[in-house]
Formats: sequence, C-alpha cells, structure tokens
Amino acid sequence: MGYRPGQPETRLRMNNHRRRLLHGLLPLLGAAAAVRKVTASELPPPQVKWGRLERWTPFPSRQVDPRPVEVWLPPGYDGRKPHAVLYMHDGQMLFDAGSTWNRQAWAVDQVAAPLLAQGALRDFIVVGPWNNGPLRFAEYFPQAWLPLVGEPWRARLTERALNGPPRSDAYLRFLVQELKPAIDARYATRTGREDTFVMGSSMGGLISLYALCEYPQVFSGAACISSHWIGLFERNSAVPDAALQYLRRHLPDPASVTLWMDRGTRELDALYDEAQPRVDALLRELGFGAPRFRTLVHEGSGHNETDWQRHLAGPLRHLLGTGTAAARAAG
Repeated sequence: MGYRPGQPETRLRMNNHRRRLLHGLLPLLGAAAAVRKVTASELPPPQVKWGRLERWTPFPSRQVDPRPVEVWLPPGYDGRKPHAVLYMHDGQMLFDAGSTWNRQAWAVDQVAAPLLAQGALRDFIVVGPWNNGPLRFAEYFPQAWLPLVGEPWRARLTERALNGPPRSDAYLRFLVQELKPAIDARYATRTGREDTFVMGSSMGGLISLYALCEYPQVFSGAACISSHWIGLFERNSAVPDAALQYLRRHLPDPASVTLWMDRGTRELDALYDEAQPRVDALLRELGFGAPRFRTLVHEGSGHNETDWQRHLAGPLRHLLGTGTAAARAAG
C-alpha cells in the first residue's frame, strides 16, 4: 500500500472519535489516498521462510505504470514440474512484515508451504504485482461499475477515491496480456484457465471478482477477502447497487468457476455487514452454491494483513485444494 507512517494524516490533532475512525481507515487510506508512491528501493527486500522469492523490477507495461512483481516459488520448485498460478494483488504486502509500511504481511509462504507439504494443496506459484500507491483505487475499482453508480455518489467516488478516471480495465489487460504470458514463458506453469486463479483483499477483492467476470476464459477461480463493496469510507447503497447490477449480467456460469468470499466484523469490515449479504443473496439466486462457492464471516477479525493471514488457509484450500475439481482435472 502507498501510505507510510509519519505522513500528515498521523500528525493531525484529533479527538478520540477521529483517532478511532482513522485507525480503522488506515489500511484503505494507505492505498487510496493521493500520497507519494513508495518505490521498491525505499523498502528492504522481503524475505521468506519457505521457498524462494524472485522480483521483477520494474516489470514493463504499455497498459499501466511499470512496477515490481514478486514471484514466490514453493519449496522443491525446480522448473520441471508444471505448477498452477495464483495471482495476488498488493504484491508488496504478501510475504514479509519487515518490508512493509505497516509491519504487517500475509506471510503467504508460511501459510502455503506447510499445506503443500501435507499434500493439502496442489503445486502452485504466487505472482504478486505491486499496487500503484496513489492509483491503487483507480486500478482496482471495477470500471464497468462506475456508470451504474447513481449521483451524487459517482462524483464523490471519482473525486475522493479514484482521483481521476478508472484504470481497472487497463490493469486487467496488464495482468492478462502482459504479465501472464511473461510468467508462463519464464516459469513451469500450467497455462489453462483451470489452473489460473486470482485473490485480493479490500479493493483487491473487488478487482479479483471483476477479473473473474471479465476474463472467465483466463481465470477459473477467485478469492475476494474483505471486499470493499461500499467504494468510499461510509455505508451507502449506491455502489453496492451498481455492483449488483453488473454482477447479475456478467457473472460466469456458476458451474464453471470457484469462488470464495469472506469478511470480518471490525474496522472497515464492519461497514460491509449490509452489502456482503446482498451479494451473497444474488450469487445464490444465480445458482452459486457449495462446493464451488463459499462465503464466511470471521467474527472479531478486522481489515488488516494480520487477520487476512490468519484465515488464508481457507481460500487457498478452496481454490487450490487437492480435492477441488480443478485439481482433479489437472491430474
């Protein structure tokens, strides 16, 4: 995320209510606010406990600004056996808390490697493109939703969050047309849709679902964690309404995809208690159900990497478990 401790927001004199509010918003403010972009050279390189990490920096693109991309290769990867691929957004937040702005991380390797060793997950690698700091919100907010958002919320969304035009269609083209071919060329990967997945949290949850809808021929599964359905920092029905309109028309065949959703009950996640059940109801109406679709509420969990790490085994098993349909098809 782009926010760094010590920036003006943390130096404001605030009463206790505003302090509590800001604490809950920091994970999203850090990504969406118009602040200086943090570069790879300003942060220590991430370290992993299991497997190894390779960084492409910068990864060139004609669609979006060049950025680092972290690639995690699990223990035993030798370039000979093809692996499935999990694309995870916010790549700088995925592995090492010692290298992140808030000293929190998903610690993906520490969750995934033991599950792989137990035979609970199929072989896979993780590809984590960094977010773009001040433009994270613009790259992750589903572009096709914006015309469906009623005023004055559309103007608020554009001015306060996107800081300009949406860029998510270009970001998805970057993933599908530029990054994926490069990953498949460099690493031993299974290249088909049944072996390609996407995952993210907050705004990353929205862009993950958008990717599944826009490119069902590329991605066969998505995990949407603490998805920021409300778009801004206050409850509203306008953005969820737009999301539901789009999803009703564009969700893939429920028999063809695997989908995971979860949320907590604290911090920003507390504001999703109206929107997420509406999304769940639409999905069930359209035929999404077990075992391919699962939605959970984690009582007491918040909107932060530490809590997302605690629950990461669930979506990993759902998308990449050895008992899933995709795993069986892959042999």
